[in-house]
Amino acid sequence: MTQGVVAEPEVPGKIVADETRRAERTDRIVGHVQRQGALAVLLAVVIIAAAVFPNFRSYANTATILVAAAPPMLIALGMTFVIITGGIDLSVGSQFVLGGVVAAYASRWGLIAALLAPLLICGAIGLLNGVLIAHTRMAPFIVTLAALLGARGLMRALSSEGSTTYLVRSDAFHRLGSGSFLRIGYPVWLVAVLVLIGIVVLSRTRFGHAVYAIGGSEDAASLMGVAVRRTKVWVYVMSGVLAGLAGAINAAKLGSGVTVLGTGMELDAIAAVVIGGTLLTGGAGTIAGTIAGVLLLGVIQNMINQVGNLNSSYQQVISGAFLAVVVVAQTYLGKLRRVT
Repeated sequence: MTQGVVAEPEVPGKIVADETRRAERTDRIVGHVQRQGALAVLLAVVIIAAAVFPNFRSYANTATILVAAAPPMLIALGMTFVIITGGIDLSVGSQFVLGGVVAAYASRWGLIAALLAPLLICGAIGLLNGVLIAHTRMAPFIVTLAALLGARGLMRALSSEGSTTYLVRSDAFHRLGSGSFLRIGYPVWLVAVLVLIGIVVLSRTRFGHAVYAIGGSEDAASLMGVAVRRTKVWVYVMSGVLAGLAGAINAAKLGSGVTVLGTGMELDAIAAVVIGGTLLTGGAGTIAGTIAGVLLLGVIQNMINQVGNLNSSYQQVISGAFLAVVVVAQTYLGKLRRVT
């Protein structure tokens, strides 16, 4: 007579282990979506645009998108570091236009002066922002809002209330903005090098680890021995320097220091960074995601130009919609990760 096989009861420890593995798997998937979501959306938009607009597929159009995205990418690069620490920099738009005016004015003394002058001035503004935020614990929103007004006021003082437009006097400086290699503008190659350096710094250095630690928990980072104040100061200096460099590159491309630019550029940078997966609460984000965010907004603008009968204000509407969706998605994914 054959006896039936009696199933052994599941061990409680095994159940717990299975649930833990499922939770870890879900957490990895959610984290991957947060980091790579912008890239997936960018690829989808590029495929749709290439199918709908024949001119979009041309090499010249790709070069145009990359050149237009170069200055915003520099600003967003600095903003990525700032937001990962849990801060914000509202002054980058004003520093961008100030950097352009200063670069054009200084170009009469040559290429080096045209590049160094905006870096020094905007770096000094970033240093002031960082010192006030790190050492007096003032809110980044208030400090950088004041810097926004101050930098734009300084620009207006240098340009006689915006009525004077300084022309670029250095041919070498102008070639830096308008020249090309392999039919792609020099600014794109410069930005590519700086972005690669930024990726290495953020992911492979002690400074980058400190940036993440401060964004995760400033008190915990301090207990771990992280130089919180010094790191925060350098982050804002970096943001100012990159904003000034973006303005200088733009002035070199245009051949003059245009005084009516930069309004709302800080919001575009914040939108690109957040769309790229960097959390506004700090502690998480990647430069690769920021690249995808900047290019996504650039591709959307290019698609609007391809349509022809739409103006640039539609890009702001679409960018705002993308930002709202991304923030809601990040909030949901963040809750899902905490639950699992």
